[in-house]
Amino acid sequence: MGIGFIGLGNMARAIIGGMLEQGIVSAQDICGSAKTRKTLDAVHREYGIEVNSSNAAVAAQSQTLVLAVKPQFLEEVIREIRDAVRPDTLIISIAAGKSLNWLEEAFGGKRKLVRCMPNTPALVGEGCTGVCVNGAVSEEETRYSLSLMESFGKASLVEERLMDAVGAVSGSSPAYVFMFIEAMADAGVAAGMPRAQALAFASQAVYGSARLVLETGKHPGELKDMVCSPGGTTIEGVRVLEEAGFRGAVMNALLAAVEKSRKL
Repeated sequence: MGIGFIGLGNMARAIIGGMLEQGIVSAQDICGSAKTRKTLDAVHREYGIEVNSSNAAVAAQSQTLVLAVKPQFLEEVIREIRDAVRPDTLIISIAAGKSLNWLEEAFGGKRKLVRCMPNTPALVGEGCTGVCVNGAVSEEETRYSLSLMESFGKASLVEERLMDAVGAVSGSSPAYVFMFIEAMADAGVAAGMPRAQALAFASQAVYGSARLVLETGKHPGELKDMVCSPGGTTIEGVRVLEEAGFRGAVMNALLAAVEKSRKL
């Protein structure tokens, strides 16, 4: 069997869906395990992959093994599967806060380990994933790991010391963006717009603004200045945001997420 997944939650499904859509592997080359029969049946119906209630069975037959469980459950899962994993298996972890050294110690010896930090926009093929590897992973295996993560968005190789920052800037930040969109939509409703229309306008504004940054290569400050006419409505809104400590609050939120990740 090619690729196995321990855990079949939203992120695992995003990766599976991306790999199948991009033709990296076929459904026959993927297997996965989950706690509940309901999840197993749902994933089998949606993607046509082999499913199994045994984590060890999936680990034993996988050339590439993706650990897609929450950080608090990872140690228990590794204890369950470590004797079943073959020495040459490429192990990819998407658990936040668990370092390559931690993973190596949990498996009880040198393994081919890849640590990834994807984010929830992966669910719509717009993910952003940080990837780091240990010394046992070859250049070819590194490229292969990146190709898996690129099947549902963008992926970049980063130094492991930056992974907590990656988790905050791309992993946690969608939650803050959703709050921003919700707040803008609330303001639109307060100003008389229908809820659905306000939400659509706010969402499209964020999406379009992000594309402007990515596609023009201009600094966000320069793009902001392009919108702020002298004495206009936008600069008045910027003044209010600055008075409220908008940028400082965003920075503090991300730095708090970094600190929490380091303690996981």
